[in-house]
Amino acid sequence: MRTVLRIRFLIPTGFLLLLVFACSLLYLYRYQPLHLIPPKSVPFFTDDFDRNSLILAAERQQRYLLRQPPEKTVQFGQKAISCRWLLVSMTELLDKLRQSPDIWEFNEFLRKNYTIFQAGGRKRPGPPTMLVTGYYEPLFAGSLIGKPPFVYPIYSTPPSLMVRKNGDGISSIGRYDRVNNFVPFWSREQIENQNLLRGHELAYLADPFDAYLLHVQGSGKILLPDGSLRTVRFAGSNGLEYNSIGKLLVDEGIMDLEDVDIEAIRQYLAQNPEQQKRILHHNPRFIFFGWGNSENPVGSNGIELTPGRSVAVDQNLLPAGTFAFLSSSRPLIDVNGKIIGWTGLNRFVFPQDSGAAIKGTGRVDLFWGSGPQAGAAAGTMKHRGKLYFFVKKGF
Repeated sequence: MRTVLRIRFLIPTGFLLLLVFACSLLYLYRYQPLHLIPPKSVPFFTDDFDRNSLILAAERQQRYLLRQPPEKTVQFGQKAISCRWLLVSMTELLDKLRQSPDIWEFNEFLRKNYTIFQAGGRKRPGPPTMLVTGYYEPLFAGSLIGKPPFVYPIYSTPPSLMVRKNGDGISSIGRYDRVNNFVPFWSREQIENQNLLRGHELAYLADPFDAYLLHVQGSGKILLPDGSLRTVRFAGSNGLEYNSIGKLLVDEGIMDLEDVDIEAIRQYLAQNPEQQKRILHHNPRFIFFGWGNSENPVGSNGIELTPGRSVAVDQNLLPAGTFAFLSSSRPLIDVNGKIIGWTGLNRFVFPQDSGAAIKGTGRVDLFWGSGPQAGAAAGTMKHRGKLYFFVKKGF
């Protein structure tokens, strides 16, 4: 009897261990930053945007790579690839694009010459999918002098903001208190309620939500009373984590997830001014600005962004310095900036930026450019998609 009982329980236990092991392997595969796409599974790549913008974005990526040390490496999943090889990869792409190949010839070129990876996507069951959002360069009326209606400041980087590295070389942002302890920098709520950055105002806007949006987008243009246009660029942050006010409104039952966009939030805050501070202060992250020297926005990699082609990704997990292909949905916008429908989005893009809200292998943010139409498109994008990365074979 004892022998029989032991056999009966050994079989299920062994099977259970095998099942756990298999599930662990599946989990590890499923949530890798990048998955190698077998040749038979490579999709057909189309492009719904203009060829000139594709070449321009590729040229900007190439110039970025020329500035990098050749031996510097970029992680493609488990593989470290040198900037020297990424430059070769980008140069061959540009050479082909300048030959104006048709889409069939271009797909054959990619399949023959490039290894293709897919981003691991969001951590949820099913095929790897991304949450695809958009961002843009806003334009707001403002002033260099704080007087009505321009009374909501944006700030330059204060000298009290410090960056310190620990023994492992990891940087942290903070400030030194009165007894010389290194502590976290002040939050949005502390800065605004206590006027802690008096004297470091860069410009003033007429609406606190406009100022908040400038923080979220990271750069923008300000139309001054004399008619001149000034560009402001990201210059630093207080180092605190980004909290989404859109998610807060959904969690509190104020809005449904599918209804949350920039204009819906703006309308709610205008109708409920008593809630404005509480909601905006839910996000402790605070951005500092400086005057921009270039006409176009510049991403975190120091590259001028190309509307419709530049994307922000989490560069701790997904590779920059290469090119990619994004498949999702995009809004159709009329001349008045109104959405009249949705259609497919399929185009080659370039990871040239990052963002506090763009974290993980399942997030990608498409740069739409400047103006009302760009703002309308960026403010409503919140769709699933797929993201593929390319690198020349032979690495």
